[in-house]
Amino acid sequence: MPPGGPNEFTFLNRGQHFSDGKVDWRSPDKDKLWRYNLHYFDYVLDQDRPRASIDALIDDWIVRNPPGTPDAWEPFPVSLRIVNWIKLLLRPEYRERPNAAWLNSLHQQALWLERNLEKHLLANHFFKNGKALLFAGLFFDGADADRWLRKGTRIVGGEIGEQILPDGGHFERSPMYHAMILEDCLDVLNICASRSEQELVGLRDRLRVVTQWMARYLLGMSHPDGEISLFNDAAFGIERTPAEIADYFQRVHGFPASPPVGRCWSFPETGYHVMAPQPGNRLIVDCGPVGPDYQPGHSHCDTLSFELSLGGKRVVVDSGCCEYTDGEIRRYNRGNAGHNTLTVDGENQSEVWGAHRCARRAYPLYARLEEQADGTLVFSGAHDGYRRLSGSPIHHRKVTWKEDSILVEDRVEGGGRHAVEIRLHIHPGVQVDGDGRHTVVRDRDRQVMEITLPGEGRIEVQKGWYCPGFGVRLECPVLSATFRDVPLPFRTGWSIRTAS
Repeated sequence: MPPGGPNEFTFLNRGQHFSDGKVDWRSPDKDKLWRYNLHYFDYVLDQDRPRASIDALIDDWIVRNPPGTPDAWEPFPVSLRIVNWIKLLLRPEYRERPNAAWLNSLHQQALWLERNLEKHLLANHFFKNGKALLFAGLFFDGADADRWLRKGTRIVGGEIGEQILPDGGHFERSPMYHAMILEDCLDVLNICASRSEQELVGLRDRLRVVTQWMARYLLGMSHPDGEISLFNDAAFGIERTPAEIADYFQRVHGFPASPPVGRCWSFPETGYHVMAPQPGNRLIVDCGPVGPDYQPGHSHCDTLSFELSLGGKRVVVDSGCCEYTDGEIRRYNRGNAGHNTLTVDGENQSEVWGAHRCARRAYPLYARLEEQADGTLVFSGAHDGYRRLSGSPIHHRKVTWKEDSILVEDRVEGGGRHAVEIRLHIHPGVQVDGDGRHTVVRDRDRQVMEITLPGEGRIEVQKGWYCPGFGVRLECPVLSATFRDVPLPFRTGWSIRTAS
């Protein structure tokens, strides 16, 4: 049974118990994303939730959420709810005696969704719309179902070509949304596995190939702790873990997913580059577009930022994603301040604003990763996000990992005099001690790494935020070096000595 009983709900790490036995489907004291989760009905697939609770929740939702009810009938939650209800109704205990009121509501929801597709948003929302219509088309019979199946198949097939890049990554460049769309693709592949319709056979054959690329990408973009990297809008606990998705992949395909092999690999279209010189050690750097130009809603200022794991644990972290409501922490998570990159004149490299908006944005100029003959791993890349400023600054970054040394070299080309700052977010679970020139990072009594500035400057330890899950805000140390009124070109960076 769910913690606290059948009327206990926890979404985004925020719980709510409806003590009167009636769910407040409108929950005005919660933010929109929390309310969306309430209407998704993911929880009806929880094996620990009693059937009586599930039945009562669906009955209550139908009565108290007539068509057009805010939140409940918006296309995105409708899409997720259709799929979840169908998955539930396909279980043997429900298939034997289908509930007529539920079937009528489900049919009505599919009709409504068909007329309200999210073509204005596209991206993952439109994919979800198509998946829901496809599921409804296979679940029901008749003219409506045939039409839904055609539309859903066409949308999903088109969006696979649009949203899944040649390197296997999702075009919104968020590891969390990549995991979501991969599971969606596996769901569609699974439900189409035994179908003989020509259009479904073609879609199934495409998905058999595409999901292998996507699974490789997911495993290659994860850390040794088994969780996803946190670039762009990404957080733990929203989608299934990489291991859970890999297990689902194996059940659908009949063979395991294949991770990248070697000591380094690149995903050139999404723009992520990974160094993995030893098991347990991994550095992931971002030098890709912030997302598709027409939908950068999940973009962050993380171009040329990186995450670092040593000895199986994260030590240099992305600030993550705390919430989708516009405010101080949302601006921190999205802006330069929340990332391990370089800032010019206190400006964000991409003009992120509101909760999901982005104006002028950084574009990568080049990116390459190589392993040299002696085993040294070298990444180099650049972006033009600051070209809009006087002197047209360009940020170049080179990361060299040789044995127990990681050298991060930043070069700002351009003209004029500017303020330059570099930052490193350190995981809150380790200790930081420094004297301004040297900073030692320890995990309990064990030294993990020592950080210095290879040139002039002083390291300051500031307070920052690490938000690995929605609703989670952990204070963490941020190493910062600021250089005021310096002429361009200018060089700075970090020297990291890892424990041997």
